Amino acid sequence: MAYKITSQCISCKLCLPVCPTGAIQEVDGNYWIDSQLCTNCAGSIHTVPQCKATCPTADGCVQQSSDYWESWFAYYHRVLAKLTNKQDYWERWYSSYSQKFSQQLQKHQGQVII
Repeated sequence: MAYKITSQCISCKLCLPVCPTGAIQEVDGNYWIDSQLCTNCAGSIHTVPQCKATCPTADGCVQQSSDYWESWFAYYHRVLAKLTNKQDYWERWYSSYSQKFSQQLQKHQGQVII
């Protein structure tokens, strides 16, 4: 699986000189990784991909999945992790929802249905 540069990239250019295969390209100020050249730094002296290791944003360079469902579930798990990190998110959502639902019920209970 090759890596890709995301919209989180801040164009710091730290990844350009450290890529052992020269897979990182710059075109019109946008950076991208050539999947034909990217080897994930496997078979080199590096134990981790250097683009990922040098990225100051931590999300500017991520592993790109070639399988649709694998990438879908990876995205799902990232979103779910953000939601579950907020301890009271679901409690606040339920309280707000139940309050609005109760108001709607009270409003409709006073009406006569013919």
